[in-house]
Amino acid sequence: MRFKDVSAIVTGGASGIGAALARALAAEGARVTVADLNAAAAEAVAQEIGGLAVPTDVRDRSAMADLIAAAEARHGPIGLMCSNAGIANGVDTSFSNAAGADSSDWQRAWEVNVMAHVHAAALLLPGMIARGEGRFLHTVSAAGLLNQIGSAIYGTTKHAAVGFAENLAISHYSAGIRVSILCPQGVDTPMLDEMGGDGRSGPQAGDGLITAEACAAAALNGLAEGRFAILPHPQVGEYMTRKTADYDRWILGMAKLQNRLYAV
Repeated sequence: MRFKDVSAIVTGGASGIGAALARALAAEGARVTVADLNAAAAEAVAQEIGGLAVPTDVRDRSAMADLIAAAEARHGPIGLMCSNAGIANGVDTSFSNAAGADSSDWQRAWEVNVMAHVHAAALLLPGMIARGEGRFLHTVSAAGLLNQIGSAIYGTTKHAAVGFAENLAISHYSAGIRVSILCPQGVDTPMLDEMGGDGRSGPQAGDGLITAEACAAAALNGLAEGRFAILPHPQVGEYMTRKTADYDRWILGMAKLQNRLYAV
């Protein structure tokens, strides 16, 4: 098995993609620590897979340090960090002011969608570098590559998450550290409900919803193959090619898509 005896942490592991990742890793023989704000749900997943549950607020570096210490005490040095926790902050289809959300909403998304990755890397890199190996999987979303109609907060913070992952991968490649970003479009998880009524019919679902289990399977395959960008929806790669080939045309096309979907 590809991940046999690997000590792995999955944040946001109580539901959705995180729970699917925890189950898939455990099925391949990994020793999994499930971290989530929802202590009871995290414990339920951990009991199901024979893992460890640690209630954790990923925005707090000291809480992340406690998580890592608990995971390593039970399962040994962390070989794979799945920074999966994320928030959507809903979708604004009024399009009255892309920057109009409350500053507290921007800050919370920044702390969860970006800084949680930073905290994990800051704490884990010294040990991984000393051992000459280590892997990070950052659940980002296709929005980190293509942006998001109706959610400036989500699109912006997910772009920042991609930028950090790129820098992390470049900076520590020679030290044996490998980084992957998981960038699906629509995945049938509770986050779609968090995005509001548009979640299962908006542009993120345009190429079809996949299950959390299918997303997790794609993630493990991508990790095993050593890929940086893991795209459970292969169309995302085609869209990225169009975007970089003609940025102005892509912006115009996205604006037209927004108008078509929401009659702006």
